[in-house]
Amino acid sequence: MATHALHRLNQHRVTLNEHLPVDHRLSRVYRVGAGLMGLFLLVFGILGLLHRIGFFDTGGDRVAGLNTNGTLSVLSIAVGLLLLYGMVRGGNFASSLNIVLGVAFLISGFVNLALIGTPRNFLAFGMQNVLFSFVVGLLLMVFGMYGRVTGFLPHDNPYWRARHRPPEEL
Repeated sequence: MATHALHRLNQHRVTLNEHLPVDHRLSRVYRVGAGLMGLFLLVFGILGLLHRIGFFDTGGDRVAGLNTNGTLSVLSIAVGLLLLYGMVRGGNFASSLNIVLGVAFLISGFVNLALIGTPRNFLAFGMQNVLFSFVVGLLLMVFGMYGRVTGFLPHDNPYWRARHRPPEEL
């Protein structure tokens, strides 16, 4: 009897994103968010490399109103390309990527806020970079969570439908 209950429990085990619909109209929101942020980061990184700033220079050279150096430029290009890939792939991947990178930007903002004015500020962050990191992090999280996270999802929302299946479908 115990093995039957264990087998039944394993049969209904939920895996990551299993309850999420694969294709839905909200994917456009996730794609737009990833695309806009990715494009800005890509342009910022390219402009930073074109200024030929040293890789670990903390002199405060500015590009588009933000402090930068070669390391931050390369990192911006990498994250921008990742977000553009998320835009192309779309769907739940883009949503999850936006959320994860949004949290990473918020954490980066707090860490670099603590590092401003210290010799460990190897990304040459200034206060404007910290604020930018917070804004981009919040925007990415909003784009990623849009239509997924709220207590008042409409009944035609694919996430609401996936979470409220009749018991016979489980």
